[in-house]
Amino acid sequence: MYETTYHRAGSVAEATDLLAKSDDGKFLGGGQTLLPTMKQRLAAPSDLVDVTRIPEMNGISADGDGISVGAATTHAEVANSDLVKQKLPGLASLAGGIGDPAVRHMGTIGGSIANNDPAADYPAALVALGATVVTSKRQLAAEDFFTGLFETALDEDEVVVSVKFPAAAASAYSKYPNPASRYAMAGVFVAKGTDGSVKVAVTGAGQDGVFRMNAMESALGANFGPDAVAGIAPDAGNLLSDLHGSADYRANLVTVMAKRAVAAAS
Repeated sequence: MYETTYHRAGSVAEATDLLAKSDDGKFLGGGQTLLPTMKQRLAAPSDLVDVTRIPEMNGISADGDGISVGAATTHAEVANSDLVKQKLPGLASLAGGIGDPAVRHMGTIGGSIANNDPAADYPAALVALGATVVTSKRQLAAEDFFTGLFETALDEDEVVVSVKFPAAAASAYSKYPNPASRYAMAGVFVAKGTDGSVKVAVTGAGQDGVFRMNAMESALGANFGPDAVAGIAPDAGNLLSDLHGSADYRANLVTVMAKRAVAAAS
């Protein structure tokens, strides 16, 4: 690891000010991606601005009928929250399946979505639930926030403060994890809104990251049951293909995971 200067911010304003004063600084959440990259000397930020102790970036609270999750809230806190389990059980289940216990107790929701790994779990939940990402500058709809592989709409000096999730009548997530990394080879989040609308979002399989399955949404709008999506699969030409699984294999996984998610949501 190259030499770096560590700062612990006490507020969002202080965090953005510290970053602005650095030569090539980075915000630090749980550090599950950034720190290993630094240890391999593949990244060398001049400064690290730790945002995990900022009060407004921590905790889970009711937000109207939905919930608000601070960006520095860990996966374990999301998974174990009674409020999340009650209002959005699919989100709690998703968080409980991320990595291993060490990762879940260090990794944060804000760090995960800001990194936007194509196989990360949270992007599927944010898109399917119609979440809003609150940053130090603005509010962004989830579908506008995720822009491609490891890419988001965040500016260099912008940090995620919280994520707002609206209420859902039903929600569930199912993924086929890579046996080594526990990242999703295909993960499907299904959400039925309080107005009866259905959204289906897929992670781990797309060449450009998270994407929606419009055909599945239409089918589930007419019949919210596993059989409705049994014959629907994404175009394999748009999916990832690697040593862990071909594009055709992932296309089949999406269908299987969607059926499981719908069954769980039902």
